Amino acid sequence: MKISLTTRPAFVSAGMALAIGVATTATAAPDQAKVWNGKVAPLATPWTSKVTPRDVLPEYPRPRLARPSLDAPRWMSLNGLWQYAASAQQIAPPFGRTLKDTVLVPFPVESALSGVGTHADFMVYRRLVDIPKDFTAGGQHVRLNFGAVAQDATVYVNGTQVATHSGGYTSFGADITPALRAQGPQEIVVTVHAPVDAENVMVGKQRLKPEGIFYTAASGIWQSVWLEPVPALSLAQLDFTAVPSLDAFTVAAKVDGQGDANLHVTAYWDGKPVGEASGPASRPLRLAIAHPRPWTPRDPFLYTFKATLTRGDQHDDVTSYAGLRTIGIAKAGGHNRIVLNGKPTFLLATLDQGYWPDGIYTAPTDEALKFDIQKTRDLGFNTIRKHIKVEPARWYYWADRMGIMVWQDMPSLPNGHNEALSDADKARFRADVSSIVEQLRGETSVVGWIPFNEGWGQWSIPAAAELAAQIKRLDPSRLVDARSGLNCCDTKGDPHAGDVYDVHDYQGPGLPEPDATRATMDGEHGGLTLSVAGHVWPNTAINPYGAVKDRDALIDGYVANTAVLRDKGTAKGMSGSVYTQITDVEGEHNGLFTYDRQVEKVDEAKVRAINEATIRAGEGH
Repeated sequence: MKISLTTRPAFVSAGMALAIGVATTATAAPDQAKVWNGKVAPLATPWTSKVTPRDVLPEYPRPRLARPSLDAPRWMSLNGLWQYAASAQQIAPPFGRTLKDTVLVPFPVESALSGVGTHADFMVYRRLVDIPKDFTAGGQHVRLNFGAVAQDATVYVNGTQVATHSGGYTSFGADITPALRAQGPQEIVVTVHAPVDAENVMVGKQRLKPEGIFYTAASGIWQSVWLEPVPALSLAQLDFTAVPSLDAFTVAAKVDGQGDANLHVTAYWDGKPVGEASGPASRPLRLAIAHPRPWTPRDPFLYTFKATLTRGDQHDDVTSYAGLRTIGIAKAGGHNRIVLNGKPTFLLATLDQGYWPDGIYTAPTDEALKFDIQKTRDLGFNTIRKHIKVEPARWYYWADRMGIMVWQDMPSLPNGHNEALSDADKARFRADVSSIVEQLRGETSVVGWIPFNEGWGQWSIPAAAELAAQIKRLDPSRLVDARSGLNCCDTKGDPHAGDVYDVHDYQGPGLPEPDATRATMDGEHGGLTLSVAGHVWPNTAINPYGAVKDRDALIDGYVANTAVLRDKGTAKGMSGSVYTQITDVEGEHNGLFTYDRQVEKVDEAKVRAINEATIRAGEGH
């Protein structure tokens, strides 16, 4: 029996599937498994067939800096069909020449939704664009923005090089005004080199030959591309950090363009101003808040901000948002504990890898991007460990709005040859870490950084301490877990650094006790494996952590596993845990959902009940 996705909800719980007799055989209807070019996705999600070249991730991609407002931003999406060519060698920019193939941006070329479906070490993208006349009216400039391109990108406009960028997880852009023609279509060409794990660059879980816990590569343009009109001097970034007294924000700005300018920021609660600050944009401002309301997972309240950058008669108007919250370590009940807004908390998390069977690194729609976060909340978790990947800005926007705390991993270098890393490899990794911290430091939901996971790409034990110190210098307002899984697997050992002592224990959970300076957590545990036929990644061997025989065994196993944290972990003073994982991914079938997000494998009410009880125990009530 097959069920059309048009007549079913966004997912089917395992209980629902059993009730209608399709728990192990349900698959997407053939028309729902097809992507925009008529090909069939290896495994379809409920959103696969909703993606068309005319409607590709149309939401404004940068919610924390919307110009002039998030409700009515001025921008032009360049998501959609681009001309495309691939090669095993570097490709010369094909100026003025039509390319015979096409790719759907911003899906990585290995994905079904890209329309390509195969990896290439070198690739080139080309598109002709008519820029709206009002984008250049009144002396305005035009910026071309890229959410992320893996790995090395060079951008040309009308044959002129306007930008180069290295690093597959950070955004970049350029003022392309000097390269624009006075009239007619503008030619944009992007050349990309994507070595994946063939070189020592940040790749996370990507592999050219995926197997086990490593997955399909995601190369090329994989986040949104867009144009926007800006003044000659414009705001590039606004970050709001709560002061320890939780009655004000520190506001830090970055500016594109040359010259000094003044910044004025007003904070709003329900449309009413509750604070304002002014001063030079080059220095942090203190923005006091009347009657402050802190952000928590139970009450994820966000202030909105209107900011104006002025120089002479020029001005740049933007809107932003942030929650008022602090995170730190303090003594509670005789133990070092993680405290949110000064109060002990238990960070009960899932491991979230951010992979999609149709889009690989890129969720098919904004609804899909939101889905995993929403289901994590519905299941009673209050935290996500964003594992070895950086997400698009809209993912953090939904985490901020929905009230989920985030441990942010750094995408790792390829594992297994730490001793072969050169000084240049290490320097590039350090630089990439700094770039990611700088990009995400304004996200309310991000409460902590993890530079290394299980020693992958960690060239020495002291390296974890070095990176922890580097991150703390850049962002002293958040926690640093210097090494997640210090008992596993490469370069094992405690760096005696950072804010958190973190072990991995499958099935676990591990129950480490806080030491004199750090709180503790089990950074990975669980991994109970249950396959659901018809909902698995094809032609891939299963990598079972701890197989269970059926749905009831999975539910009972999860509840029993988490009950240990409730009954023993919190008594030892633990501050958090990370269950592996929210969804299946390729050969890993240990998710609470199947990889295609079609089947919820557990009883939501039972999982939520034990999760909420564990969080309450960790808070001391």
